[in-house]
Amino acid sequence: MTDPQPEPKTQLLNAALDHVPFDGWSEASFAAAVKDSGVDPTVARAICPRGAVDLAVAYHHRGDAVMLERLQNEDLDALRFRDRIARAVQLRLEVATDKEVVRRGTTLFSLPHHAPEGAKLVWGTCDAIWTALGDTSEDVNWYTKRATLSGVYSSTLLFWLGDTSEGHQATWDFLDRRIDNVMQIEKVKAQVRQSPTLSKLLAGPNWVLGQIKAPTRFPKGDLPGSWTAPRD
Repeated sequence: MTDPQPEPKTQLLNAALDHVPFDGWSEASFAAAVKDSGVDPTVARAICPRGAVDLAVAYHHRGDAVMLERLQNEDLDALRFRDRIARAVQLRLEVATDKEVVRRGTTLFSLPHHAPEGAKLVWGTCDAIWTALGDTSEDVNWYTKRATLSGVYSSTLLFWLGDTSEGHQATWDFLDRRIDNVMQIEKVKAQVRQSPTLSKLLAGPNWVLGQIKAPTRFPKGDLPGSWTAPRD
């Protein structure tokens, strides 16, 4: 019994990966992928209207899926929560076996007209990590956690691209330092909350932030947030 044929986009992506290190996520790579995969050009353009850009997005989503699969098989019980986050970020980078493919993607999504898409992809990765680790926040913390991790992930990714140390140990050390920085910020925030004077000064802003809800409270989960209107 033969294995089922991959869907056309998967065929295109697999074929494109041979060309991206040389031509980037470009029209040339897309044309070569169409030719090598045997996918009908009309079908290829229908499923990838933006050509290689759509394949770059698919490549990132594939990496997220593999990361989540490996994360499910990890024994995280003995780890501190900050170490679980670090391990998830490490896994996400490890599943990217070709640095040049990732580098080309970083270049693509740093272009002004593709930057929003790149930010969305990074946010999606961090959302997937927090969700997989059991985050249940429903207020403004839903946003701050993902925004903070997006900064950590992005900076670690850039460091990883230039890292030549054995086993990328320098990258993992860099990641630990970035997470330690975040933990220091959280410690300061906790001290502020415990201060009666500062708590009074920040009562108004804290009330405003308390009205912000996570998008998961919507059935479709496709809104950036919500405002809870005060009751009469």
